[in-house]
Amino acid sequence: MAVKVPEVTMYFWVVKVLTTGMGETTSDFLAHLMDPVIAVGLAGCALGIVLAVQFRTRSYVPWLYWAAVVLVSVFGTMAADVLHVGFGIPYAVSTVFFAVALAAVFGLWYATEKTLVIHSITTFRRELFYWLAVVTTFALGTAAGDLTATTLHLGYLGSGVAFAVLIALPPLARRWLGLNAVFAFWVAYVLTRPLGASFADWMGVSTGRGGLDLGTGPVSLALLVAILALVGYLSITRKDVPRTDDV
Repeated sequence: MAVKVPEVTMYFWVVKVLTTGMGETTSDFLAHLMDPVIAVGLAGCALGIVLAVQFRTRSYVPWLYWAAVVLVSVFGTMAADVLHVGFGIPYAVSTVFFAVALAAVFGLWYATEKTLVIHSITTFRRELFYWLAVVTTFALGTAAGDLTATTLHLGYLGSGVAFAVLIALPPLARRWLGLNAVFAFWVAYVLTRPLGASFADWMGVSTGRGGLDLGTGPVSLALLVAILALVGYLSITRKDVPRTDDV
């Protein structure tokens, strides 16, 4: 089958950051709107359905791929929050746990397929590894963002600025120090999660928590509109149709 993921362009990173922010605020909104257990169950079911359709396609479909990413963002956020809120596990512990889990996923992926290049995703098994890694990166990014914002007391805006600086390092290291392209990609991919989530939280939470108090619902809706506009544009122009070369 053809490559199942988009070309890594500016559009990819912009939409990715928007989905991370939407996942964070939507998760919080749903958790306050209904019982958290029901919210997690609904998010998990929706993710399972969309991924099932994604796996059945034979090529990259923009709206389907990004719908899966949005739902992974929501579900990944909930998974990380369950460990902290539901079981009282500190963010430092959950961050280390998800980092180890992600390393295990990458290790098994590479041992099996001998590559972690996302544009080599042309088989069912590679796509399965890819989405497993994506879910884990979202959980890791969520835990890391909450760790810096609350445990380390940087606040949501401070965390957003810190991760904005950090995400600039992989491409700079790639250009000037010859950092491996695949490693640089995945480091940046993980960092998009706390970057988008921190700024989204800053916009949504109350002023007492250091935010703008715009509300998680309105912020989620605004981010959804932006995502729909960009994905619609990409669906029409096909500017992110994957090529066969590496990342």
